[in-house]
Amino acid sequence: MNPPNLYRRIGLIVPSSNVTMETEIPALLHAREQILPDRFTFHSSRMRMKNVSKEELERMDDDSLRCAVELSDAAVEVQAYACLVAIMSRGVGYHKVSQKRLYDACVANGLPTPIVSSAGALVDSLHAMGAKKVSMICPYMKPLTKMVVDYIESEGIEVQDFMALEIQNNLQVAAQDPNAPAELWKRLDVTGVDAIVASACVQMPSLPSIEKIEKASGIPTISAAVATTYEILNTLKLDPIAPGGGYLLSQK
Repeated sequence: MNPPNLYRRIGLIVPSSNVTMETEIPALLHAREQILPDRFTFHSSRMRMKNVSKEELERMDDDSLRCAVELSDAAVEVQAYACLVAIMSRGVGYHKVSQKRLYDACVANGLPTPIVSSAGALVDSLHAMGAKKVSMICPYMKPLTKMVVDYIESEGIEVQDFMALEIQNNLQVAAQDPNAPAELWKRLDVTGVDAIVASACVQMPSLPSIEKIEKASGIPTISAAVATTYEILNTLKLDPIAPGGGYLLSQK
């Protein structure tokens, strides 16, 4: 057990235009602070990206090593890479490749730091939930959304249905109503699914919708931000509990 009021430093590798990761993940962990003694601080390094296109995502991802080294300078205890589509658009299994590259860069800097990614967190969390079949909402253009679908299915999880909102500008993604997924999910075929992914993107806000969808559908509901929070807590060896995070972050 960690002593009360010990601050745990969390590093966030963030696309330069992303404003949601630094909103939803801290919101979940600050809600956790209301019921458990652990305390958290958040430290970011940014990679340039304005439009969600494959080419711009690749350029951004190439810059992630710099971010990992900068954050390791601060001796953060875990780093979370927050761009699911940047990872999934680079090929099957790339989250493992990316996490190793970033970890190795920290080792070379003399400060080894565990790495999680929103891409790896989503698939790993779905496995932890026992989910074999999901339906999901994505903000991306259809070609990128199909890459995300293919990636998730390559990890042994069937995507029964998906919605592509086709928003390319990343600030417009962030500007979406966080309560919108609580209505959008009704347009998905969720027959027989084990989980609903309310937002397969850490930039598209959805936190207020997670428990609303669960209540209305009776189906466990997750988002990339919820999954990343779950992996951060597991990496820190803390109970993966946070109010407002739905089934995955509940006291089961």
